[in-house]
Amino acid sequence: MIPAAELTDPTVRSLVTAIDDGDRAAFLAVLTPDAVLTDDGSQRDLEDWIDREIFTVNGHMDVESQSADGRSLVAGFRNDTWGQMRTTWSFTVVDGKISRLETGQA
Repeated sequence: MIPAAELTDPTVRSLVTAIDDGDRAAFLAVLTPDAVLTDDGSQRDLEDWIDREIFTVNGHMDVESQSADGRSLVAGFRNDTWGQMRTTWSFTVVDGKISRLETGQA
């Protein structure tokens, strides 16, 4: 596992830290105002999704690997609703903020 503090992209590191800390405000602060989230290829309502999948159900990431640029991750993700699953995460970063998150089952 790769600790969040060792992720190479600082914006992605901040987002993963916010997830693991249960810090919704810090998560949203890392996003652009018009950020888009997809789950298994389908666009979702970002705030509804993060509340349902992360912040009301104790979401947590155990990062297994990251791409060379640090903007794609494979991680064990768990929450109180679905338990543990192997997931992929891909991030588009613009000016230090995430404008697009793509996640899905690995």
